[in-house]
Amino acid sequence: MVAATGNADTSVGHGELIKAVDLALTTHGRALLTGPAGAGKTEVVRAVAAAAEARRESVLRLAPEAADQWIPEASAAALLASVPAAALDQLSGPQRTAIALLRREADAPRAGRDHIALRLAVVEVLRTLAARQPVLLVLDNAQWLDAESTDLLRFALRLTPPRVRVLVAECVQGGASVGEPLCGPGVPAIRVPPLGADEVAELLVRHCLPARLAGRIHQASGGNPRLALALGHSLAEAAEARDSSAHHADPLPVSGQAREVARRLLAGVSAQARRTLLLAALASRPTTSLLRRAGRPDAEAELAEAERAALVRVGEDGTVEFTAGALLTALAADAGWPERAAGHAALAAAVDDPVQAVRHRALAVDTPDQWLAAEITEAAAVCRRRGQRALAAELGLLAADRTPSWLAGEELARLVTAAEDAGWAGRADLARRATRAVLARDASPADRVRARLAVMDAAGQALGALDETFAYAMDEAAGDPSLQAAVQLRIAWKHNLSDGDPVRSRDAAAEAGRLAALGGDQTAEAMALTVRARMGRILGDTDAEEILAEALALPAPEVPLGMRNAPQYLAVRHALFDDRLADARRQLMVLLPAVQRTGSAEDVFEVLRSLTEVELRSGRCEAASAHARRALELTIEAGLSPGPAWYVAAMAEAMGGSFARAAAYARRGIQASQEEQDQVFLSRSLHALGLVELATGEAAKAVATLRRVAALEAAQQVVDPSVLRWHGELAEALIAADAPGEAAELLDRVRTVALGLGRTGVVAALDRARGLCLSAQGEADAGVHLLESTARRFDDLQLPLERGRTLLALARVERRRRRRAPARAALRAAAEVFALAGAAPWTELAREPAPGEGGGAQAPAAAVLTEAETRLALLVSQGASNQEAAAKLFLSVKTVEARLTRIYQKLDVRSRAQLATALRTR
Repeated sequence: MVAATGNADTSVGHGELIKAVDLALTTHGRALLTGPAGAGKTEVVRAVAAAAEARRESVLRLAPEAADQWIPEASAAALLASVPAAALDQLSGPQRTAIALLRREADAPRAGRDHIALRLAVVEVLRTLAARQPVLLVLDNAQWLDAESTDLLRFALRLTPPRVRVLVAECVQGGASVGEPLCGPGVPAIRVPPLGADEVAELLVRHCLPARLAGRIHQASGGNPRLALALGHSLAEAAEARDSSAHHADPLPVSGQAREVARRLLAGVSAQARRTLLLAALASRPTTSLLRRAGRPDAEAELAEAERAALVRVGEDGTVEFTAGALLTALAADAGWPERAAGHAALAAAVDDPVQAVRHRALAVDTPDQWLAAEITEAAAVCRRRGQRALAAELGLLAADRTPSWLAGEELARLVTAAEDAGWAGRADLARRATRAVLARDASPADRVRARLAVMDAAGQALGALDETFAYAMDEAAGDPSLQAAVQLRIAWKHNLSDGDPVRSRDAAAEAGRLAALGGDQTAEAMALTVRARMGRILGDTDAEEILAEALALPAPEVPLGMRNAPQYLAVRHALFDDRLADARRQLMVLLPAVQRTGSAEDVFEVLRSLTEVELRSGRCEAASAHARRALELTIEAGLSPGPAWYVAAMAEAMGGSFARAAAYARRGIQASQEEQDQVFLSRSLHALGLVELATGEAAKAVATLRRVAALEAAQQVVDPSVLRWHGELAEALIAADAPGEAAELLDRVRTVALGLGRTGVVAALDRARGLCLSAQGEADAGVHLLESTARRFDDLQLPLERGRTLLALARVERRRRRRAPARAALRAAAEVFALAGAAPWTELAREPAPGEGGGAQAPAAAVLTEAETRLALLVSQGASNQEAAAKLFLSVKTVEARLTRIYQKLDVRSRAQLATALRTR
């Protein structure tokens, strides 16, 4: 009689829920916890019980299993078996006898028992326990209570004193609630919510599962913790079995434990409702009207039953959406072929889209049919024109499967086209499936290369695991310059993304351009020039812009390798790097509808990423956050590599949302990029995390994080500081960590490069850090002058957030000089800039201290002590002299005196007594 095993780790995402349950128990004495199987109810119950035990309450636990519901009074017997013997000794004779009989003969005939005595005995036991200390009665899996125990407990709980609190957790599966009558009218019912995508990512990390799969697993599990972990383990096992890492876009294997969890969820509805759900699972866009037309006249009622069981959501327009994608797979897998075929046949006659009608007709049969294969091929072409490349790939594979063996040439052509559609759509699973079929046939080298290229294109950021594919493709492309150019282009991308080697990437692109020109492929030539220009910008080549102009001059009407690799898009990126934000935004608004028409999710993501960055630098945080949300949603829906999307979300949150959320997104981006060997976005996510740590006063952490960025950038031989602007942040972190000399050296070195390349925005950011550096080195007047002029330059460059950050730095310097009026003026100006931009976390940083707060404990984060300063301040406030502090910290007395002066300035105190008071307040 124990709780079921396999419950998920609800310390993820359920902290607030546990507080809500505690509050309900404190306020009402009763609480009802509900949710589907696997939602984490048991772990929440355990956490609440553990907290009660820590308060020295008496906790009684009852957790019946499914089989117990058929044994009369089995749960009552189990509950009484857990009661201390001392509480039973005070019972009257008939009551003790009733309990003894129940505990010894729980499954014996009930006719000879004194049921009145038994009820009174339970009431008396609870009263006795409550007289000694508060009691928490925890009833988990209440849906498995037998009827007799339910009746007994309902009677007893009506008569218990207030010191007996009751927590009931149940999974309502189509039947009536047991918890409500047990707890009484008005009981607070708290439903366990599904985990969000971020919480699923954290859950996977805690269980040592790949974070890059979080989006897909969240979608497939619907946020159910048990199902999410089961899917994660299934993926890990599948990856281990094939001796490779699971790809972020692979189909999720709903097998083993995952299928059992899904089956338990589906068991909550009737067989009739499951038949309707199967039909909905087979349809691409299920609606109640479609299901009625397909032969389910009671679809509304059956879907309402499924909705109560949290299996689907039915919109006002009748659209049907499953709460967890794994439910569709489980329904289809558990149905036999005849049932699935009949469902597809019914849907073929009911749908109003000719493409879907052809798809369902094809899935309703399993024999080759020349004419049906031709219809499917035409439907795939229609999808291609619509931009539905993933569906086109699925149809292409279906057409090849329905092609008779005597049409081997047509079958092969359909497989190659399906692979290319899958590559375009980023569907690695479909691309690999089609490519395996191509390689298993007597295909020409050209067809084999085209199929392998599709696998590369579908891999997203995870090109590092495809060395063997590259080797075979190069071998098979020998003698065909156009094919060789296509392979060399992918090699160039791999050298940049996975190897972090822009020099080799630039060289591979040059070779690709030479081969493309030799083969007369102007589109590939433009792509190769684009890669050369991109790498040239990174490496600080002076001819990068000329190469880009050469690429733009070539005709590239329809870019088969993606808009993200087109010169038009690189021109946008260069405009962003050069702070020509209006130009970049205008070009992106032209590209956005164009990429949406192509059907490439990765292209759409790239444009949304750039729009986010442009809007952030332009001071439009709300618009940037909207683009970032769309980019993240698209990443999850399309199964793209999540590292870039988490980086974009981190930057949007760091400027316009929440520093805490920004740090969480950045850490996930770091992990995903490491898992996929993506050096480019690893640097970016680390930069986002370092920025947050700097803003929140964690100087030592910021230095460590940003030094990792510096090391990665050095390894990648990045020269141009405008591509990723981490240099000023690292300098500011070094200054805050009492290393102004190192900061000055960094600033001198990078400023020389930035001036030589004409990167005015970068120079301004470096000058902001230099102003802080001058102040830290005792040249406060020069620092103030430089910060004031830098704020004006950022205003001229139309970079409002950078101007706000500079004003914040100016306020810090003025406060250290005890010039309160100029400090307040700078703070107000910064707050106005941030508020206008919608930069919520920065607006809070610029909050002016209220009257009475002074400049001490409630000073903005800019005035927070560094770790070194904190150690010294604590020693001094505890009575240590300067000499004693110097000895303990292994510093010179002169250094201690200088550092103590800075501490006094930061906290606006004038004596050791005031310092001690300020620290106590902090």
